[in-house]
Amino acid sequence: MSHLAGFNQSNSHYSKDDSAGTILGDKASQSHLMASSNGVEGLHVWSSPEGGCKIDIGKQIFCNRSLNMKNILAVGFDMDYTLAQYKPETFESLAYEGTIRKLVYDLGYPQELLEWTFDPKYMVRGLVLDKKRGNILKMDRHKYVKVAYHGFRELSKEDKVGTYGNTLIRDSFDEPDYALIDTLFSLAEAYLFAQLVDYKDNNPGKVPEGADYSHMYKDVRAAVDLCHRDGTLKQMVAKDPKRYINEDTSIVPMFKMLRDSGRSTFLVTNSLWDYTNIVMNFLCASRTLDGSLSCNFDWLQYFDVVITGSAKPGFFQEENRANIFEVEPESGMLLNTDNGTPMPQVGSTSPEVLFKALNKSCRVFQGGNVAHLHKLLSIESSSQVLYVGDHIYGDILRSKKVLGWRTMLVVPELEREVKLLWELRDMRKQLRLLRNERDLVEDQIHHLKWSLKFESFRDDEKQKMTSALGELESQRDQARLAHQQAQRECHQKFHKIWGQLMKTGYQNSRFAHQVERFACLYTSQVSNLSLYSPDKYYRPSEDFMPHEFHILPL
Repeated sequence: MSHLAGFNQSNSHYSKDDSAGTILGDKASQSHLMASSNGVEGLHVWSSPEGGCKIDIGKQIFCNRSLNMKNILAVGFDMDYTLAQYKPETFESLAYEGTIRKLVYDLGYPQELLEWTFDPKYMVRGLVLDKKRGNILKMDRHKYVKVAYHGFRELSKEDKVGTYGNTLIRDSFDEPDYALIDTLFSLAEAYLFAQLVDYKDNNPGKVPEGADYSHMYKDVRAAVDLCHRDGTLKQMVAKDPKRYINEDTSIVPMFKMLRDSGRSTFLVTNSLWDYTNIVMNFLCASRTLDGSLSCNFDWLQYFDVVITGSAKPGFFQEENRANIFEVEPESGMLLNTDNGTPMPQVGSTSPEVLFKALNKSCRVFQGGNVAHLHKLLSIESSSQVLYVGDHIYGDILRSKKVLGWRTMLVVPELEREVKLLWELRDMRKQLRLLRNERDLVEDQIHHLKWSLKFESFRDDEKQKMTSALGELESQRDQARLAHQQAQRECHQKFHKIWGQLMKTGYQNSRFAHQVERFACLYTSQVSNLSLYSPDKYYRPSEDFMPHEFHILPL
């Protein structure tokens, strides 16, 4: 797995620019490294952008599996949290407040919940909620729990090991007993769940009767679903998109670049047409002199096919028998189709509707499945499609595992994380040295104990060795304490509670493991595609055996 750790100072492939926070590869390569105990766990290399231009370290595209864009005939996008990046301080707060109201007014929770507030920076993606115990967990790629909280109270090492480390069979940490927090939209409900756990512990008589931790999580999910069903969230966003969605002026140039290169482009979103049109207008429309936004359909020029109401991940199953309807953009009317082919409407003898549908540069649909999409785009092989999304399970896993599409995952948190990794490279080097020092002392202690136990020495020699052993054990305790303090300090630079997104201790986090398994490419925002050639060949490094990382040149 590639993830930025630092840069090999002696390797001629790299030069650095500290002030700009960029990396410039010579014509050999650019690189992306993942932090590890030796600082060189993963190394992914690709040719530098055309013209040798510098790309900000937080905007690079990182490669897990080789991908030659010349073989890609169609590039597709999710909308929510991919093209449209929502602002956590406004949008997630809106979702949180809406969920609270549903809990109180629809599900019988106490009125005092309405006074609660939301901290959009507390939770991170990649966490796992233990519904039965009311715990929030962060684990590594091997599913070992490294950080655990009960509500907002940190579990002791003994409690953590006693609960999750003493079983004969490894827990899968999957549904139905656990919930995975793998989307940015899930952060608000995770925070609310932690608040409810603390509230129940401190006020056992105030929660609805029979509501254990698992039941409370179920109620939170039901409240979130109610917010979606009554359209509360989307109505608020539609009134003032700028308040809830980040503007990205690079999105339109990216679409133009892809279309000028001869590729088809498509949009597949679970949102329905009315909301999709508002959001895409905001992202793509040019502003008037006073900055106001007029709602039109100009953004459709950047796509060949738009599919709304797709019901992903079910959309990716070809056996899914969902009907596909054509959407008439002006009225929002749904028109029957024959698997995407326009049909004359019953009772109409005019060929006008059929003629208009066949001559549109972009056609808009609702529903259907991936087979309809392949037919509409004349895709012969699934490997000719690159799909860009934000949700590992809803977008990336199914499209990659079931279809064989090439995939790019959007991880907005990555921009800050890679910049921090670069800024903290000296601290992380010191951490590595402290760990090596601790390991060296522990090895010496082990050998000394072995000698004392199994070899014969004179009394004076044994006394000296015993004295030396005591000194070494004192050094080990000091080295261990210094290492633990430095590790905690580094951990908290990324996040005061959960640390690095892509790491758990010295191991890749569970989230990073999923990124590695299912995303061919990953990057901080979708418009980073515009910084690279549309015909770029993305290449990972050679595959190294684990032992080889320890002998890479420093």
